[in-house]
Amino acid sequence: MNTGTGRDGNGDIPAVVADGLTVRHRRTTALDAVDLDFARGVHGLLGPNGAGKTSLIRVLATVSAPSGGRVELLGREVGPGADHRDRAAVRRRLGYLPQEFGYYPGFTVREFVSYVAWLKEMDAAAVPAAVVRAVDRVGLGDLIDARVKTLSGGMVRRVGIAQAIVNDPELLLLDEPTAGLDPEQRVAFRALLRELGSTGTVIVSTHLVEDVAAACTGVTLIEAGRIAYRGTAQELSELGGAGSAGARPEDGSPIERGYTAALRAHRAAVAGR
Repeated sequence: MNTGTGRDGNGDIPAVVADGLTVRHRRTTALDAVDLDFARGVHGLLGPNGAGKTSLIRVLATVSAPSGGRVELLGREVGPGADHRDRAAVRRRLGYLPQEFGYYPGFTVREFVSYVAWLKEMDAAAVPAAVVRAVDRVGLGDLIDARVKTLSGGMVRRVGIAQAIVNDPELLLLDEPTAGLDPEQRVAFRALLRELGSTGTVIVSTHLVEDVAAACTGVTLIEAGRIAYRGTAQELSELGGAGSAGARPEDGSPIERGYTAALRAHRAAVAGR
């Protein structure tokens, strides 16, 4: 099993390094001294509701500060006490899609994505072409001048993806990006993920295990704020392969069964300590 430490198989230095990362919300510990790193490629972040996935994504997006530990993004420290200039420099180089993102409903798609490009301090001369390209990549080119408030939920989600990739980010963070997308759109999105992961680091938090199987090279499973599993999508599938004990087609695909097996193994290990 790949631990994800050091350089990846391509020899890349990780875009994300977290040592002892801890996040607390009042009396709840969302992340408990987590050690992680992510280099170039597409990485799936899996786990039950409340496992700590969104808390991790928010810290990596510099939206929230960790309670403790060290966080380095794109070679710059962004954890507690970090220089605000380092944090600002990282924000210009990353893309982020939260579970729910706000927008001005009167904006057109072009205006909204352009506004986000401005927030990221992109070169003004490059913005118009970058906006068109980002919107085309999510399949909304024909609706670029439509008002966001007139779009369906799935289309709005695709606008969210467009704003996240408008600056060709080196680090892309997506929280439940396929929510509201139909099967055809999900297939197109997976292809886009693979394209983006060929040159940058993409982290996708999702409940849809099949999206991970189709698009992600690495998988990180979080349970109750701790790392339950790290490996490749293929390795996770092998945990739930056809030869696994009691495996039945109605129990789901190999990667779904592998997800369940990995969770159960982690819980058994925790209970046995």
